[in-house]
Amino acid sequence: MMRPAALLLLLFTLDTAAGELLVTDADGTPLAQAMVTRTPLEVPEADLSDDGYAPHGVTNVSAITVTRFTAADGHADIFEEGQFSYRVRAQGYQDAWFTEPQDSIALAPMNEQQLHASYPSNVWLSQMPFGGDEELKQTFQLNCAFCHQQASPFMRNERTVEQWVSVIERMNSYGARLPGDDIHQVAEILQKEYRQLREHPEQVPQPRTWEQHLSEVEMTEWPIGDGFSQMHDFLLHPNGMVYVGDNLFDRIYEIDTATGEYTVYKVPHYEDARVGGILGNRFTVFPKMHNYMGVHSFAYSKKDGNIFITPSMQQSLLEFDVKTKEFIIHDMPGGYYPHTIRTDDEDRVWFTLALSSQVAMFDRKTSEFTLYDLPARGFREWLVLKSLPLLFSLAPENRPTPEPDREATGLPMPYGIDVAPDGDIWVARLYANDLAHIDPDSGEITMIDFPFEGPRRLRADADGNIWVVAFQNGLLVKYDPVKKAFTRYELPVVNELPYALNVDRDRGVVWVNGNQSDTILSFDIASESWKVYPMPRQRFFTRDIEISEEDGAIYTSNSHFPTWQSEGATPTLLRITPLEQ
Repeated sequence: MMRPAALLLLLFTLDTAAGELLVTDADGTPLAQAMVTRTPLEVPEADLSDDGYAPHGVTNVSAITVTRFTAADGHADIFEEGQFSYRVRAQGYQDAWFTEPQDSIALAPMNEQQLHASYPSNVWLSQMPFGGDEELKQTFQLNCAFCHQQASPFMRNERTVEQWVSVIERMNSYGARLPGDDIHQVAEILQKEYRQLREHPEQVPQPRTWEQHLSEVEMTEWPIGDGFSQMHDFLLHPNGMVYVGDNLFDRIYEIDTATGEYTVYKVPHYEDARVGGILGNRFTVFPKMHNYMGVHSFAYSKKDGNIFITPSMQQSLLEFDVKTKEFIIHDMPGGYYPHTIRTDDEDRVWFTLALSSQVAMFDRKTSEFTLYDLPARGFREWLVLKSLPLLFSLAPENRPTPEPDREATGLPMPYGIDVAPDGDIWVARLYANDLAHIDPDSGEITMIDFPFEGPRRLRADADGNIWVVAFQNGLLVKYDPVKKAFTRYELPVVNELPYALNVDRDRGVVWVNGNQSDTILSFDIASESWKVYPMPRQRFFTRDIEISEEDGAIYTSNSHFPTWQSEGATPTLLRITPLEQ
């Protein structure tokens, strides 16, 4: 049955035979690059008997959703046998829904209020000058935009300054590091500048127009978890499965993308472990929570396919046997907050330790860890890092925490990591604005100043160049280790805060997460040209990308936190696949 908003639409139903759909405007002019999404109406009932989640080892079926875009002539091949609902979305037009195949459908234009409300967060954020204080805006973006979108409809609601202060302080308790001296000023700015934009939405620029290449791809989604889940990182495995981690509920989703079947495996923890692990429960306001370990990042062994996972809330490394489905906990001798992880050709596991400013290496041949200390930026930071064992010996509720400042003293935060083609290790330190190069044979560490703000995650290309996202600057950056030179590339969307990237080494393409603009961005290295792919759901926050070697399809996951703010209120695994032309 059609939704009330669709009553404004002009529908032409000639017959119910499944064929191509023609999308037009109200005058009958074909609309190119209209997004058409197909969602099944009949889905097998899921076993969610474990506090609303699938029990360990139980297999359910996800409601696979497919999106295609109309070609230049306004047609899209989207219909399939079965019971489905269809949504048609085009920039500047009202959405339309229907459940029976149509020959054509005409979209009604949005009014001014609907139009501006439909714009993604990044264009709204671009018009917030923070009173002309660019440094303060960058500090705000660094600390307040790495879990969810800013300037979304949920964020730009009217709040008092006191309410904003309360929100910011709660976010700091979750892990943000906005300096205390900035909190009240930021609260005043958010109240004032959001109000100004709501009253004058015409100041918000239009987002980038959807382009012709979209009709050459298909987007597929697998909904998993619920509105409280956080599907943080994931892994495309050589066995054909995709493994997705729910960071807040210590679960691994093993997804068969061919059938939509997924099996959930609960990550074990020691009996004396507490919610929140050694960091303490930072999410006391949530109605349910099960993050004793804090499933974070994934990598697989090239030797036997076993998966290694960083549990950010513990001093350990997780191993998951993909054949027996058993977990192994490898306890570490030190280090805090296991973060991003990679494996090398020697079957060594490398990962960053974000809180203790270290890099860990687990040698599977000896089952031993080696910890590499990255240098402190000064005596005060050295003292803070050296005091961590003492601080973590205290109960979380009795543990003092250093007051954050704009330089993030005491928290340089090694974040992204990758293994280059020559086997060397590269690391980005988010708050220190530098890169670390580790020679795995000698253990020698070389630090390199990063001339931009917020190097978050990085990857190496086939030639050994290092590609980094500069989070606050909205840049893609290449570092040439031979020339020791940086090259910056502006993103094709405004005020984007790119979280991560991955490099398709076979095809020479860098894929960038556009988490504020509801997009994924591709950069062709040879031609230095961009393509932008809009997400099929609004408020789609992505943190990583995986690439299929077989066909170049890319995968990402909607990891907006809280998930219930996303359109549909459910996390999804997303695949963008090239269509056969």
